[in-house]
Amino acid sequence: MSEQLILKNLPFIKILPAWAQELSYKYCSKTANLYILHGNIRDLLPHKMNEGEFIFARIQEYVSEVLFGNRDIIVFYDRSSGVSFCSPEMARDYAKVMRSRFPDVEESDLVSSDPEKSFYYLEKYFLLNIPQKRRIVMILDYAETIVPAGDLIRLSDEDRYCLVTLNRWSNDPIFTKGDVSIILLTENLTDISPRLVGSPATVKVDIPIPDQAVRASFLHFMERKGNLLLDRGLDPDRVAAVTSGLNLMNLNRLVAESYQEDAPLSLDYIGLKKKEIIENEAAGLLEFMDTVHDLSYVSGHDFVKKRFKNAARAIKQGRLDVLPMGYLIAGPVGTGKSFMVSAFAGEIGIPMVKFRNFRSKWQGVTESNLERVLNILKAMSPVAVMIDEADAFLGDRDQDGDSGTSNRVFAQIASFMGNTEYRGKIIWFLITCRPDLIPIDLKRQGRAEEHLALFYPESDHEREALFDTLVRKLNLSIRKFSISDLFKKFRHEFSGADLEAVLIRAKLHAAMADRTFVTKEDMEEVMGDFVPPAYPYEIELQNLVAVLECTSKEMVPKRFQNPDRTKLVKDIQELKSLLGERG
Repeated sequence: MSEQLILKNLPFIKILPAWAQELSYKYCSKTANLYILHGNIRDLLPHKMNEGEFIFARIQEYVSEVLFGNRDIIVFYDRSSGVSFCSPEMARDYAKVMRSRFPDVEESDLVSSDPEKSFYYLEKYFLLNIPQKRRIVMILDYAETIVPAGDLIRLSDEDRYCLVTLNRWSNDPIFTKGDVSIILLTENLTDISPRLVGSPATVKVDIPIPDQAVRASFLHFMERKGNLLLDRGLDPDRVAAVTSGLNLMNLNRLVAESYQEDAPLSLDYIGLKKKEIIENEAAGLLEFMDTVHDLSYVSGHDFVKKRFKNAARAIKQGRLDVLPMGYLIAGPVGTGKSFMVSAFAGEIGIPMVKFRNFRSKWQGVTESNLERVLNILKAMSPVAVMIDEADAFLGDRDQDGDSGTSNRVFAQIASFMGNTEYRGKIIWFLITCRPDLIPIDLKRQGRAEEHLALFYPESDHEREALFDTLVRKLNLSIRKFSISDLFKKFRHEFSGADLEAVLIRAKLHAAMADRTFVTKEDMEEVMGDFVPPAYPYEIELQNLVAVLECTSKEMVPKRFQNPDRTKLVKDIQELKSLLGERG
């Protein structure tokens, strides 16, 4: 019976996590001998034999015990500890064989943390054992410190030695036929040399952050142990549903702290801790957005609100297949684009995160940061992702001057956004005043495919509705009066941001008079003094490019409806010329 058939008949294979099953089957196929395990590699792992139980074990131990049964030769290496073996017997055999073959070698060199020494002797040892049909597994932890990403010319001699050695081993038919497996462990695949990652001889296995089913199994396990304290109305399945994005180590910490403090876990506490943990895991690269408002707090923009409400209904009905992959939200400054998106997230009750600057001046760090963030987003789903000032944030394929980092980052984001596996699970919102500066690659169908635009209120009725909504949003105490008279008196083209600033000033004016409420006189004085910032060319350009981007006439202001698109493009070019931009 072949080893693959034996593996399929083993009872424990059915309870292995998916990544471990994948590694097992790839190993048994005998087509490769270099594997990279990446992702959530430092977490609690399911018990090797008892389904529904969890243990705390290093992944090296898990791989060696569960997948390879501690048989034959299993060697570990990292830059701190050097060489070690799975059992004392293996270590003694290694020392005995190598001393007989190399009597003058220092024993410290055999287990050195210097890879140029240890790899040399380990290879000799492997070659001596291959004829004896012994299965050999070498597990290298913190692989990013052994074969780091970077241009070949910038690598040290030692790093180049490691890269060449591992590449040679991965392509050596003697190692493949002789059952020698090399396993690299790293959290981020982009931290590893692309020459090794991209090699057809390399098998890459992603270890994901646990999904809801695994989290529920873990919480039921903790409940059986008597360590899980839950608030009234909560059960392990409900907690599992609201803890997306957390690995089991983080979940264990929540449970342990709650138990030690004798304080049952509540939804509010879980939400607060989840935000804190994920922001820390993301190393400050993701920020949770406040989604306490829903679409009822948005004034005007009826067409856009209708689209969002339809999408919210589809999500609540589980019809993720009818949702766009993402949205492009355009419009001039101050129209409330970010607030609209945040209100939509509040409408559907899913978390919203905002990308923060993940770029670094150090080569390779930017791609590593982005990989970390994208892995967290996958685990958090369903989640809304806001990218503000998207035209400046995302860049494009043709940027230069940074050794190709921007091109690679753009390709990473574009590829991830276009993965239909995440339709309705990761909803992208690209927010910008200048949609014309966002590359077509990101605006096309299958990425940010729904193009919506917000504009300033045009009529007094729209401005009055915006005023009432902002009063409610700001929780202002205000004496009732007709605001329409003031809008007729002060004919400013108020944006939402302008009007909110006016209300805040009026509130301050009332406070200076020792009042907790705002009067018509407060508003009249503030509006008479208020001078909106004047950027006529910029605002007009932002209006025109938003109109050109719209995919529906209904959301376009009347003065821009049925435009001559040729004239529209010409006007945009003239405005860009006036502002000193290239066409």
